[in-house]
Amino acid sequence: QGELVESGGGSVQSGGSLRLSCAASGIEHSSYCMAWFRQAPGEEREVVAVYNDGTTEYAERVKGRFTISQDNVKHTVYLQMNSLKPEDTAMYYCAAVQLAFCATPADMNYWWRRPDFAIWGQGTQVTVSS
Repeated sequence: QGELVESGGGSVQSGGSLRLSCAASGIEHSSYCMAWFRQAPGEEREVVAVYNDGTTEYAERVKGRFTISQDNVKHTVYLQMNSLKPEDTAMYYCAAVQLAFCATPADMNYWWRRPDFAIWGQGTQVTVSS
């Protein structure tokens, strides 16, 4: 079982930017795609962005504002978040998702509860004030 460690969260004003990082260790990248999820208080966890062998997908609410990327040398996945809004406030989780579940954001939002879905990081808090 591998490990994911997120960093880069914090507090920012509306319109600002943050870059989240997710350092992976002990993970066989050929068996997983990488994704960022978020969960706001009282809300369901939802997928934000997916990186799968150079292909990216985004939730509609973040398209054009967020960018996911992966550095294979550093074993790190990034989430660049621009034009942040108060509704982006949430705990952000990095996930190494089993390839069988690397699909559309809608499908991943349905499957993430499975115990075999992914290896999860501990989360990093993002707070956007108006």
